[in-house]
Amino acid sequence: MGKLSSKLSWRWWTRNKSRSVSDSGDDARDLPPPRRALTGRDAAGKSVFKSFDVTPKVVEIDSNPGLTFYELYRTEGVPKLTGLEPDPMLQGTKAFPGPGGSLFRLISYPPKRPDGWTPPPGVTFESGLKEMSEKVPGMGDHFEHDAPGMHTTDTIDYGVVVRGEMTLELDDGEIIHLRQGDCIVQNGTRHRWRNPLPDACLMAFVSIGGTR
Repeated sequence: MGKLSSKLSWRWWTRNKSRSVSDSGDDARDLPPPRRALTGRDAAGKSVFKSFDVTPKVVEIDSNPGLTFYELYRTEGVPKLTGLEPDPMLQGTKAFPGPGGSLFRLISYPPKRPDGWTPPPGVTFESGLKEMSEKVPGMGDHFEHDAPGMHTTDTIDYGVVVRGEMTLELDDGEIIHLRQGDCIVQNGTRHRWRNPLPDACLMAFVSIGGTR
């Protein structure tokens, strides 16, 4: 891989149920952003790396400091595999794919807010959803107004906790606690994510568009 085989920029921890994020001494903000290796083919049909860098579509939500979307790749319908396709993220992103489409993203969730924390001046729940929909088109439309954080999408979402810990809540109020390496299959159901720790959490998702 030559120059592309440089040292990994994202560090993993040993899985240990009794260990919390804060025990590591690391802060996710001190780590470089994750990179994306994008492959394709050259004019001769040989496989090549088209890029190995941070995705061109990084979205930071100012109304919720620390919430960052790394939009990695998306397809609509049956993807073509010529290897000559342009990077779709250069054309922007969307909240979720249509039926048969796919979307791959990383989301960095901010730490659990301390008691008494308030959002940036002028930010309201409505303005926060509006910003999300402007930056990730349609994202805010999926969130409920009377149950902050609860949302439903017409997708199957495959998710994995890359770094940190996360809780997942469903309709019945039952909550599971996910640690690094834990995976979820979200079958288009109503749910809410919450970071239980005072450190950021990084999760990876592949969403596949479906129908009801």
